[in-house]
Amino acid sequence: MSDSQHHRPIRSFARRVGRITDRQQSAIDKLWPIFGIEYSTQPLDYKTVFNNQAPLTIEIGFGMGEVLISMAKENSEQNYLGIDVHTPGVGNLLIEVDKHQLKNIRVSSYDAVEVLKHQIPNNSVDNFCIFFSDPWHKNKHHKRRLINETFVALLAKKTKHGGKIYLATDWEHYAKQMLSVFDDNKHFKNLSPDNRFCERISFRPLTKFEQRGHRLGHGVWDLSFKKI
Repeated sequence: MSDSQHHRPIRSFARRVGRITDRQQSAIDKLWPIFGIEYSTQPLDYKTVFNNQAPLTIEIGFGMGEVLISMAKENSEQNYLGIDVHTPGVGNLLIEVDKHQLKNIRVSSYDAVEVLKHQIPNNSVDNFCIFFSDPWHKNKHHKRRLINETFVALLAKKTKHGGKIYLATDWEHYAKQMLSVFDDNKHFKNLSPDNRFCERISFRPLTKFEQRGHRLGHGVWDLSFKKI
């Protein structure tokens, strides 16, 4: 076994190609050259990427894109970057971008940790949204959860002073871990009145995934933090 195999990084995701429809593939073929951000170790120049310097929100793990599309439609004066490795989701997002003629969305399909480390300049992001990231519910897999001490420290570097982090999960154990990790980071203040969980984040639309969870009796825990 090589040294690189010994030191292979722990990923917070399993790359899921899934079944991509002809329509999704067509959207990728047509629109990725316009809206896609290729991975590079060079920092992004937002003015070049978006043709402006408007406030930026990054959603990590956008799924099929419902939240990202909703935010971009409601706030045309702001910029949005979605990061997800699920190819059908990327295709679906691009279909919606084209349908609604949105100009303020860009898409990355690479490991979010690497994108943040290398492509996102420090102190440059107004908001991060991380909704329903994989809870890796088995104890032996908890080390693969995205929200951990190291990742929250990375978020602190990339978020502007006064910027916000919004999270949601339907897995209580993960929710408590998120709360604990953010509480331990001196750069973030909990925006909940009781320093625990908050009311459902107002701009977060009720996705099909969440609706199904409600029907099955699953709880949902929302959290919000501000960089201080």
